[in-house]
Amino acid sequence: MPPTEASAETGGCSSTPSTGGGVEDTLELRLPDEFVALLEEDRQPGPPARTDQGPPGATPPDGPEGGPPDLVPLPGEDLLDALAEWGAVATPVGSFQLVPVRIERDLELISRWMNDPAVAAFWELAGPESVTEAHLAGQLAGDGRSVPCLGVLDGVPTGYFEIYRADLDPLARHYPARPHDTGIHLLIGGVADRGRGVGTTLLRAAADHVLDHRPRCGRVIAEPDLRNTPSVSAFLSAGFRFSAEVDLPDKRAALMVRDRALSKVL
Repeated sequence: MPPTEASAETGGCSSTPSTGGGVEDTLELRLPDEFVALLEEDRQPGPPARTDQGPPGATPPDGPEGGPPDLVPLPGEDLLDALAEWGAVATPVGSFQLVPVRIERDLELISRWMNDPAVAAFWELAGPESVTEAHLAGQLAGDGRSVPCLGVLDGVPTGYFEIYRADLDPLARHYPARPHDTGIHLLIGGVADRGRGVGTTLLRAAADHVLDHRPRCGRVIAEPDLRNTPSVSAFLSAGFRFSAEVDLPDKRAALMVRDRALSKVL
């Protein structure tokens, strides 16, 4: 899984006697009840994303390679609600659109990005174009649970995004997944676009684009490497909240969540 702590106590203001006989006022942070409820939900096991496994007594179908058997999509199901038709959205830095990858058109560009040392350190797809091609082809030949895209800003490819069904991904074994959880992986390709807020803006736009076009999706998930401090920071700045640390097969990750319920205030 390629490439992104704070704690607070709830409570009001309390007054406690000080050693000098006066009163010491201690201000404690109180989180909104809605936010506290979401944090509590994160600690509870999520319901299975798929329960239609056939008649009673039937043998559940085998899951996809590396995936849980109870998360098998229905034949012909559009798992990401026609992502190719979502269109563009306005952002403070320009018009942004997710454009599904076409290998014959986009391979050279994406492979060049993957060979940038800052990207390769976390995506681990450096090398000849065949390395990136295999990564893309595996998704394009699949059942649609992961769609590789170019992030296009004012007509110019600016980054690489993967929009995927987190509840149908092996990731679902490592956190309390909910039906229709949708995940995002991304990289910003141009060095000039890094470190000046473009990535954060596009990340927020992409996450909210998902929520706007996937009405059954209640939250967007990301799992950047904990060592990738700029990525974790970008997710926090884009309105994601830190939910947990999770041990994945290839990294220790920060589980980041952008909740639909909080998307208008964070």
